[in-house]
Amino acid sequence: MTTRNSLLKAETGNRVDVTITYLEQTERPNLPQPARPPRLKIALLRAEHAPVHFYRYLYRLIGDPYHWVSRRRMDDAEIAEIIHHPDVYLYVLYVDGAPAGMAEIDERKPEASELKFFGLAPDFTGRGLGRYFFTNILDLAWSHAPKKLSLETCTLDHPAALPLYQKAGFKVFDRRQGVVELMDQPPAPR
Repeated sequence: MTTRNSLLKAETGNRVDVTITYLEQTERPNLPQPARPPRLKIALLRAEHAPVHFYRYLYRLIGDPYHWVSRRRMDDAEIAEIIHHPDVYLYVLYVDGAPAGMAEIDERKPEASELKFFGLAPDFTGRGLGRYFFTNILDLAWSHAPKKLSLETCTLDHPAALPLYQKAGFKVFDRRQGVVELMDQPPAPR
């Protein structure tokens, strides 16, 4: 069985070949609300006008294990322009008072909303939170009645990501090969 780490070690330099899978829903799914994980204090809050440093913290906390790099290459002004746009919604999952997950819904394109980023912090994976969080995020994304909702995932994401999306009713509409340039250090301030 090939693991993510063996795949990355097999690559040369900081470039890794990936398969990017594009998925969409064209109607709101009728999903049962999953049970709230027991014995946890859970809150899902929208971070309105989140400071860029907080966004960067969440992005790194949740994305670094899966090599999220696109927003790490942006300067603060570029990130602020995105996350402070009135049609971009940043949600943070808190568990027992600590940030445990993030989701970013981008509604700037009238033809389709996009779930840009979704994930859990490493300390919170495997605790029954993923499906619970994702179902709630889907409900929030569809609450504004988009024509469709899309997302993408790649072979560097958590192995449960693609099956979770498909179980929630997302259909694959495209797959492409791509290359991700990994980052060992955060980019230098601009």
